[in-house]
Amino acid sequence: MAERMIETTGIRLCTESFGNPSDPPVLLIMGTGASMLWWEEGFCRMLAEGGPRFVIRYDHRDTGRSVTYEPGRPGYSGADLVDDAVRVLDAHGIPAAHIVGVSAGGALAQLLALEHARCVLSLVLISTSSAVPGDSDGDRELPPPTEEFMRFVSTVDVDWSDADSVIDYQVAYARVLAGGRRPFDETAARGLVRRDVERANDFAAARNHDSLPDGEPPRAPLSSIAVPTLVIHGTADPMFPLRHGEALAERIPAAGLLALADAGHGVERTDWPTIVAAILDHTGTGTGTADRAS
Repeated sequence: MAERMIETTGIRLCTESFGNPSDPPVLLIMGTGASMLWWEEGFCRMLAEGGPRFVIRYDHRDTGRSVTYEPGRPGYSGADLVDDAVRVLDAHGIPAAHIVGVSAGGALAQLLALEHARCVLSLVLISTSSAVPGDSDGDRELPPPTEEFMRFVSTVDVDWSDADSVIDYQVAYARVLAGGRRPFDETAARGLVRRDVERANDFAAARNHDSLPDGEPPRAPLSSIAVPTLVIHGTADPMFPLRHGEALAERIPAAGLLALADAGHGVERTDWPTIVAAILDHTGTGTGTADRAS
C-alpha cells in the first residue's frame, strides 16, 4: 500500500495503490462526495491479493486530501472528474486499466469508456444507472428512489460547519442506503465516516459535487461500448432500484448482470467476497496484461 500525491495540469489528486505494478491494473472510482476511503482498505487488499491485481483508489476533487475548492464555487465540471481518472492512470504510467465504478463513479466509468476508450480494458458498474439518457420506453419508466430515501434527503438537517453534525448525517445516510433488509453495522459505519471527515482537507467542500455542471454530453450511445462489462446491483438499492441495473446491462452489448440479494447501495462488507470474485473473474477474461507506458 502506497499513498501518492500526483499533480498534473495544476490539479493535485491523492491516490493509493495496492499490489504489484506489474500485475493487471484495476482503477476504482468512488461516487459523489465520497473519498477513496469508501473503497475500504480490506476490500482493496482482497482484490489485489486475490488476482493478483494492481489496485488504485483515489480521492476525487473536493474529497479527502485532493485539491479542495471553496464550498459553492468548485470551478470544475463532471467532465473534469472523468478526465481526472485519465490523469490518475497517466501519472502511474498505465495506458489502460480495468475500471470499477460505484454509484456516480459508475456513471463516470461509463463516460470514461465512451470518451477515452483507449484507457478502458473492461468495466464493472456497481449500484449505478445509465449515464447517457436513453430514448426507449424502458428507460423512461425506470423506477424512482424509494419513499424512505426521498423522505430522508428532503428532510435531513445538517450543519456542515460542525464535524459531529456531518458525521451523524453521513451515518444516517449510510443506514438509508443500506436498504433495510440486512442488519446495519452502525459502529463500523461511524468509524469509517469519522476517519473520512477527519482526513479531509475541508469536509464541507464535498457538497460541491451536488451542483456540478455535466459538461458536454457524450455523442456516442452506451451501445457503442465495446469492452467486457459487468453490472453489479443490489436488489434492495433505495437510490437506484434494481431495474436501473437491469436496464444498464441491456443497453451495453453483451454486458452481464450480477444481482446481490437484499444488498443496498454501495459495496457492503458482507458482499466483499462475492464482488471481489466477480471482478477477478471478469477482469481475468480481458486484456489485463496490456503493456504499461515507460
